[in-house]
Amino acid sequence: MVTPELLAAGPFHEALRAAISASGLALDRIRYRLRLRDVSISVPTLSNWQSGRRRPERAESLRALAELEAVLELPPEALRSLLGPPRPRGRAAHPKGPEAMLKAWGSPVEHLLAGVDTSSDGRLTRLSQHDRIEVDATGRLVEVASRHVLRASHDGADRWIVVWDAPGEIVAGQHCAVRTLNTDPETGMTVAELVFDAPLARGETIIMEYRIVDVGRPDRFVRRLHRTTRDYVLEARFDQAAVPARCARVESSSWDLAASPTGSVHLIEFNASGTIGLRWEI
Repeated sequence: MVTPELLAAGPFHEALRAAISASGLALDRIRYRLRLRDVSISVPTLSNWQSGRRRPERAESLRALAELEAVLELPPEALRSLLGPPRPRGRAAHPKGPEAMLKAWGSPVEHLLAGVDTSSDGRLTRLSQHDRIEVDATGRLVEVASRHVLRASHDGADRWIVVWDAPGEIVAGQHCAVRTLNTDPETGMTVAELVFDAPLARGETIIMEYRIVDVGRPDRFVRRLHRTTRDYVLEARFDQAAVPARCARVESSSWDLAASPTGSVHLIEFNASGTIGLRWEI
């Protein structure tokens, strides 16, 4: 059901999904009805709009959206009003590595970026990231295993920059090697360059892995994504002797997650950015 609140506040993709569900029409029937209105739009595009993977921005897409509102029997501009301003493109959409990282981590990371080649940071599309964390019997985070699926948007992307703002040692895994490792002895913050086996050509993909060991953080894991990651998975594995009594997202004020009987919790985010994490109490 499309509630007035949803149409008033969005987000766009949730309002569209609710409107499609309320219409009782399959996506291929919606596409057919749009064709009758002289609008050509694909089923995958409609699917991407309602899932939040993409949104209409170009002139032809906005025209299609106006006809879609009519097909779904919504008031004019009901969906378009939820889009907000166009997303930045070009250089504004892909700030240089240091700029994006400083925005995410602030000034403490600035001196650690000295001598680090961040030119690949804006040349890599984050297709998938899977963080698996291990928590010991005392409730302390002891290890993070990270797996990334990346695609080069430009020729020459050849490294991944890790920023870690807690104690721990960064260890390279498959398809990469540690080139530069800068650590602040006072804060424990670390910046590492993980260089790929070979530079990527535009459109080429890579699966790379690394671990952070000897972490020792007591009750939480926090990941800052300074660029959008299409699919982000956070999986926590707790020692059987210390399955947490309650868990929550770090950005949530309520304890709304529960560990499985085997001591695991996971989060999945699409088009993820910003701060994502998990906190727990044993």
